[in-house]
Amino acid sequence: MKIIKRGAEAVLYLEERNGKQVLVKDRIRKGYRIKELDEQIRNSRTKREEKLMVRAQRSGVNTPNVFSQEKTKLIMEYLGGATVKDKLNDLPESKRMRVYNLIGESIANIHRNGMVHGDLTTSNMIIVNKKLYIIDFGLGKATTRIEDQAVDLYLLKEALLSTHFRFLDEAWKNITKVYRKKYPEAKQVFTRLEKIESRRRYKSH
Repeated sequence: MKIIKRGAEAVLYLEERNGKQVLVKDRIRKGYRIKELDEQIRNSRTKREEKLMVRAQRSGVNTPNVFSQEKTKLIMEYLGGATVKDKLNDLPESKRMRVYNLIGESIANIHRNGMVHGDLTTSNMIIVNKKLYIIDFGLGKATTRIEDQAVDLYLLKEALLSTHFRFLDEAWKNITKVYRKKYPEAKQVFTRLEKIESRRRYKSH
């Protein structure tokens, strides 16, 4: 077993099964919860994440293949590759443009098919063989609420601001251009996004 990442909610590690390397995401037990309740919560969140990943894949979004769900564990395809967070700032302009297009299209597909990701940062996007994969649907949910979709975009914009500030305007302009083309409700989402941004600005003063 080789640990890849240890977060607040889960541990990601590599494991060999049937002679093949797989990625295991195991939700961590929370000591402050009653044991039975804790297990129930972790099981249901793992099941929900699996359903969202399968649904996203059927909607044309690249996600790791899920092989099985074993209570609090998701057994998935190990992609390797580099995150957009690590790669974007070093790419030439033409390749950055391609990444923006893929991001915009992926988010549009997720929203158009009644889901939100819940943690749209460039850390949760991986590039493998010129394909963009969206990973970690742990905070995602099935919803068609415009507010939830606007929050998804707000989180992405904040991630771009903090990690890719040099390319913020370029990235946002091109990602949202594709999103508007691919998602019929985009106009409503951006109207709501403006309200969210104005609320946050007001709170920060």
